[in-house]
Amino acid sequence: MTDYLADVKKYDGAADADIVKKIERHLGIALRNRDSSLVSCSDPKELDRVKASWCGKKLGVEGADADKAVEAVCAAMSADRTKSRVTFYYLVAKELGKLGDL
Repeated sequence: MTDYLADVKKYDGAADADIVKKIERHLGIALRNRDSSLVSCSDPKELDRVKASWCGKKLGVEGADADKAVEAVCAAMSADRTKSRVTFYYLVAKELGKLGDL
């Protein structure tokens, strides 16, 4: 099993283990497949799915705010060729100030 908390802590040293676990549970079966466990910032369809399902449905944020948050996380993780979906979702929620809502 991947240590998602350690990966999140590369970007947020004060990451909350309980929130990381909640994101892991939310993603569930998607984390079993390598392709679906990663986020591709170069794929517009992928980013649209993140904005619609994670930002919109789960966090209640749409439009320009969701766009800015996803772009900011893509920039923050740009050096990482394999962007963990758990880490990406955590950072998007943090960027939107929604970690407490999870």
